[in-house]
Amino acid sequence: MEFGICFKGFVEPDRARALVRQAENAGFTYCWFYDSHILWRESFVAMAMCMEHTENMRFGPLVTNPNSREWSVAASLFGSLAKQSGGRFDIGLGRGDSAVRVMGKKPSTIKRMEEFTHVVKSLIRGEEVQYGECPEPVKFPWANGYELPVWIGAYGPKALASAGKVGDGVVLQIAEPKIVKWLADQAKAGGDAEGRDMSNYRVMAAAPAHTGPIEEGIEKTKWFPAMVGNHVADIVEKYGTDGDHVPTSLTDYIKNRKGYDYSKHGQSDNPYLDFITEDIVKSFCVLGTPDEHIAKLRELEAAGTTQFNIYLDSGDEEKIIADYGEKIIPVFQQEAAAKKASLAAS
Repeated sequence: MEFGICFKGFVEPDRARALVRQAENAGFTYCWFYDSHILWRESFVAMAMCMEHTENMRFGPLVTNPNSREWSVAASLFGSLAKQSGGRFDIGLGRGDSAVRVMGKKPSTIKRMEEFTHVVKSLIRGEEVQYGECPEPVKFPWANGYELPVWIGAYGPKALASAGKVGDGVVLQIAEPKIVKWLADQAKAGGDAEGRDMSNYRVMAAAPAHTGPIEEGIEKTKWFPAMVGNHVADIVEKYGTDGDHVPTSLTDYIKNRKGYDYSKHGQSDNPYLDFITEDIVKSFCVLGTPDEHIAKLRELEAAGTTQFNIYLDSGDEEKIIADYGEKIIPVFQQEAAAKKASLAAS
């Protein structure tokens, strides 16, 4: 299993540089940034800065969307960061949530998200592409054949199928193993239906983690199920609560949800947290002692998770990175090395 961290854009530059250096030294291989340019500072500027202070860590937005930037601008940005970092750049992609809703705009369609994926990947490879309302084909003369990894954020059945159809991986904002497996299986089935080889398909479980007393962790991470609930509410509105579309364990907890404040998106002071129970927080996040983290992460790995990405914005960030680097990541590194040696021997 790989490990990542994810920032919001309010982290001050000096601290961001220090945190990515600490995280890389601790064994984290990915650093992701929220891409919501109104609520927080421009994420790609921060990524470019952090790339210069790391050697192997990969970077990307989690998630960007097809509506915030003109597509050739987005592709040029992605391709430039890939080249500047020596190929250490992926993107997470969704329909658009806080980045567009905070301006009163609607998220893109799934079809548009798929088209965006095709266009930006093709341009970054160096292919000639004609898209949208462009009267002439577009081609980057500086492109060097980079194959951009695209992770698709999804919950609903159509988005999950799309993630399998066009994505290199799926982003699941939850750390409940049974739900992760259910959602990941839907994405993989989408790829199977397209005749794709899904043997190397990647599954990210993205959620807050907190190492320390459970009660403290619950208080510091209860914003997360509220954020997830906002996405689930969209799905319930469209599909109802039929367990064939979305697991009832994912929809039941939002029955008492009253609303959501996008100006407080993903923040602990969001006013709509009353419906969140302690059990939901413990289910959706990774909390407790390092041994409790290891146990839950093993369940996530068994459910198909290939990367656990920590939303690193619940306080105690330096301590969480240190605990993972000293007590948690080495366990998984040793297990992966032993498995690799066993396969080589056979």
